[in-house]
Amino acid sequence: MKRTVTFTAVAATMALMGQMAAPALADEGRGLEAVPFEFVGKAGDCGAGYAAGSRIVTAAWLKGMGLPDNGGMNSNPSDPTDNPNKKDRHSGLLLSKNGPTADCSAAGAEIKGIRGMVVDAGFAVGYDYRNGGHCGAGAPRLNIDTDMGFFFVGCANAPQSPAPQDPAQWTRTRSLLTACGSECFPTAIPVGARIKSVTLILDEGTDTANNDTEGVGLAVVDNIFINGQLITGRGYDGKDDD
Repeated sequence: MKRTVTFTAVAATMALMGQMAAPALADEGRGLEAVPFEFVGKAGDCGAGYAAGSRIVTAAWLKGMGLPDNGGMNSNPSDPTDNPNKKDRHSGLLLSKNGPTADCSAAGAEIKGIRGMVVDAGFAVGYDYRNGGHCGAGAPRLNIDTDMGFFFVGCANAPQSPAPQDPAQWTRTRSLLTACGSECFPTAIPVGARIKSVTLILDEGTDTANNDTEGVGLAVVDNIFINGQLITGRGYDGKDDD
């Protein structure tokens, strides 16, 4: 049974900070894209009297970091020396916060192309993450701003299953927005909500316990899933541009 991880007051503060962490990016109608960014706050950005953040965050799509972009298997269990997708880029999104959660900083990716989508009863979101990385109650999370309010979907309490491309080493999360449970804050998202923005955020650091019981502050994410569409790289078609 998957244990439930408590969403702390510190994480709640950082979740609200996450609303301002993403840069303003115009949607251009070319499909979905996850654009990495790093947020380092100025004094007061994370609340009155809050110190400035530190340059301890990293966000980037990197070759060799993720699962095969072509949807194939990540290894050959019968012969580990013979990878079935040798020439694939294996793009993965690295999100890292190398310090305490309370530091006013975050690594993330802005989901472009999503503005204006309407949440229906079947609208689901999620991603695959590499086992051993950070999966806490509040990060990595999807911040979802709508015309009916701000919501987010966390990692640790989300429904999970082995990721099909590498079931032993990667895990898949899926949350139905209108019926999600404790992974959603403050509640599930109402049917009919129109999305303004979605941002994937990691702002829990090396001092915040997660499903691996120790603070990691680093996650590798792939196959970002938005209502049936997959983002597997940095390009507008959901794959790498080169």
